[in-house]
Amino acid sequence: MRGYFAVGAEGISKAMNLGAILRTAHAFGASFAFSVDAHHNTRDVFDADTSKSVTHLPYYEWPDLDAMVLPAQCQLVGIELTDDAVDLPSFRHPLNAAYVFGRERGSLTEEMQARCAHIVKIPTKFCVNVSVACAVTLYDRTLSLGNHPDRPLMPGGPKPAKPDDWKKFGSHR
Repeated sequence: MRGYFAVGAEGISKAMNLGAILRTAHAFGASFAFSVDAHHNTRDVFDADTSKSVTHLPYYEWPDLDAMVLPAQCQLVGIELTDDAVDLPSFRHPLNAAYVFGRERGSLTEEMQARCAHIVKIPTKFCVNVSVACAVTLYDRTLSLGNHPDRPLMPGGPKPAKPDDWKKFGSHR
């Protein structure tokens, strides 16, 4: 997959949620992770982050929005359940993105939303857990930018590729 992405949370307070976000970011290949105005016990984060993500990817703890610095050309994408947000299945992911999720029992602040290039929502009836929202978002990014073959028309997986198709999907069997 080309480009890069980062994952972060604003105002997160539950260490287990942050640990799950870090583990998910690491599993999907994030370039870095971050938090803004987080209120958690750092030691407890490792209970959920069994892959010890912070030893494999940079983690930035910014005390407030003014301190947050993203790389040039990186688009901030807020994941928030608002009326005017773009539905995730209709969203074209930027090549270089930093996804930011809101606090538990709350939303991204108005200041954070104003800083975002895009506001995207997962089309659910109500908010899901912040770590679940992270996983759904990164899975969608992987599907849309991951250069996977189209899904078959019938139930089941794709048929095995013929030797002539190997170059098409970058496989060297």
